[in-house]
Amino acid sequence: MTPQISRLRPLSARIPGSKSITTRALLLAAAAKGTSTLWAPLVSHDTLAFRAALGSLGVAVETSPSDQFWDVTGNGRGPVGTGEVWCADAGTAARFLPPFSAAGEGTFTFDGSEQLRARPLSPLMKAMTALGAELETPVPGRFPLTVRASGLEGGELRVDSSMSSQFLSGLLMTAPLMRHPVRADLSGSVSRPYLDMTLALMRRFGADVQESGDGVVEVRPGGYRPAAVVIEPDASTASYVFAAAAATEHRVTVPGLCGRSLQGDLRFVDTLRQLGARVEVSDRDVTVTGTGRLRGGLTLDMGDISDTFMTLAAIAPLADAPLTIGGVRHARFKESDRIAAVAQNLRACGIRVDETEDSVTVHPGPLRPARIACHRDHRIAMAFSVLGLAAQVPLTLDDPSCVTKTFPGFHQEMARLFPYYEVPEYR
Repeated sequence: MTPQISRLRPLSARIPGSKSITTRALLLAAAAKGTSTLWAPLVSHDTLAFRAALGSLGVAVETSPSDQFWDVTGNGRGPVGTGEVWCADAGTAARFLPPFSAAGEGTFTFDGSEQLRARPLSPLMKAMTALGAELETPVPGRFPLTVRASGLEGGELRVDSSMSSQFLSGLLMTAPLMRHPVRADLSGSVSRPYLDMTLALMRRFGADVQESGDGVVEVRPGGYRPAAVVIEPDASTASYVFAAAAATEHRVTVPGLCGRSLQGDLRFVDTLRQLGARVEVSDRDVTVTGTGRLRGGLTLDMGDISDTFMTLAAIAPLADAPLTIGGVRHARFKESDRIAAVAQNLRACGIRVDETEDSVTVHPGPLRPARIACHRDHRIAMAFSVLGLAAQVPLTLDDPSCVTKTFPGFHQEMARLFPYYEVPEYR
């Protein structure tokens, strides 16, 4: 364990808004008839790309001077006309906006960065075609994509969600704009908590959503009504400060997260509890306190909270026995192959890692200085920043600025919370 620095001083972390809630609320507000207000939205590369993409589809988004809130005005249906839509690196824009555009009328072309072009979209495109969409793409299953929109029929929704639940979320959010009810079986989908978040937000915007006990959902036509939504802090992002607290014997509180959170990734603190950290969840905040020990010898299925598996893997070398993290095959299809990236970087630090198609086993051991390959992936950069902090070993990020995808002020906030954290120089 690292030296105890301000161990007893409670630290209140400033975590930005949830990306998952911000992007879903943006889409649902765009589909509603009237003006919705999003309070405390996440302002980052991904959400700004999503907001700009909505503008390309004709959706008006007015912002307050300091981005305290965004007002989104929708027309109660899909977009109309033509649009050239740039999604940058934002996977949520690539998965959520094509179905929304297909529910409208016109021709809309979507494209993104080389990183986004490399991410598979075949399950989404296949499901959209089955619902009546007309699609054109020069590379099957990849961006760029042209949607020739004339509305979507609805009916039975079948989509392969083994790689990402976002395919299904994007289609479900468009379902109230379709001509007929949509039925979908959610069983077998990865990251089920994200689907639950999608359905909860759809209901908040007035959608008619019925769910049976066997995991089948029916969404009926009728559209959305405007709503005001307060965006809670991002639980995935909070995992880094919680892990840092657990590994450095600090006490860190994140105000605004609570047991009623829509975000499944808050369950990461339960994982830290299993490792020996002290966890307190109130109706106003969540606090994690390090106890001086990280307990290993565990096998943990993190399939439902896979965006946090890198956080745990990064501090696993500090545990007192090996840790196995499984159920995360779909993490190979994110911004990077996250299983491979974690294994590569831990090995560069001198740590033994056993890797399978859907798991990693991390063995404890002394670390050596290393250069971390971020693969333009914000979560790899943030996770290994926590390891460098906790182990007090110089780890150099090859792309420290990639954190701006979801948390532009990450390095500065870590330095505020942990005085011995060194803010890297951006290129």
